[in-house]
Amino acid sequence: MKSFLFSAISLFFCSIAYCQMAGQFKNDVFLKKLYADTSYTNLKKKVVKEFKHAKPGHWGEFVKGVDEKISTKQKLIAFTFDACGKEKGKGYDYELIQLLRKENVPATLFVTGRWIDKHFKALVALSQDSLFEIENHGLNHKPCSACGESEYGIKGTANPSEAFDEIEANARKIEAIIGKKPRFYRSATAFIDESCARMATKLGITVVSYEVLSGDAVANTPDTIIAQNVIKHAKPGAIVIMHFNHPKWNTCEALRIIIPALREQGYKFIRLKDFPLKSMKD
Repeated sequence: MKSFLFSAISLFFCSIAYCQMAGQFKNDVFLKKLYADTSYTNLKKKVVKEFKHAKPGHWGEFVKGVDEKISTKQKLIAFTFDACGKEKGKGYDYELIQLLRKENVPATLFVTGRWIDKHFKALVALSQDSLFEIENHGLNHKPCSACGESEYGIKGTANPSEAFDEIEANARKIEAIIGKKPRFYRSATAFIDESCARMATKLGITVVSYEVLSGDAVANTPDTIIAQNVIKHAKPGAIVIMHFNHPKWNTCEALRIIIPALREQGYKFIRLKDFPLKSMKD
């Protein structure tokens, strides 16, 4: 009885500690701290000044300055999973993560600041699992634009100043929580303009899109369709885009089909950091 009581008390205080830590990293709270940090504000001032009058250039998922595949001829594929954090997309597909663990499939997880605000404890746990790498999906899940472009009904960042926060603030937020700064960034919806892609590069961050679109972002797409999209278009060096923020959708069920099918074809799975990346235009 005493042991049970001690465990319950320990869990209670642990939960309080997590809540207090999580509160310090909420988007609005953390951004306020960054605005009081001269290392951040001075860098922002310098970068925004450089890009203030730059032409946005092309807008899309595969613009200049974005990598979409692994530089290899080997049968290697990278599964990447986004956690977006929109009002109806703040879930956590724990079953999917457990499947990856069971199958020993490494993956790259792109998370937004908004998703972190909802799943702080889960992020910490994921960051401690060597199977996964945690990467940057933007502070507020906004397509990265120098002039307010929109995509799929989601309004992008309004200007270089907002684009800077979307990229750099979330990178620093992730670093402050897990102790490692992300090296990759995927814009919300994967849409970005050339100016913002250059800005990310200036910040030492590689912008990543994808080569294989799973189709799991469309609500309730059947698992067989998602699986077919991936298996049919699989090729050496492909980066696959999927999601782990909609547990009620069919991504996990599709993976139960995809993983053995690709293994049977001789594919192995890697994280983005395991191999150099390149653009399909290279």
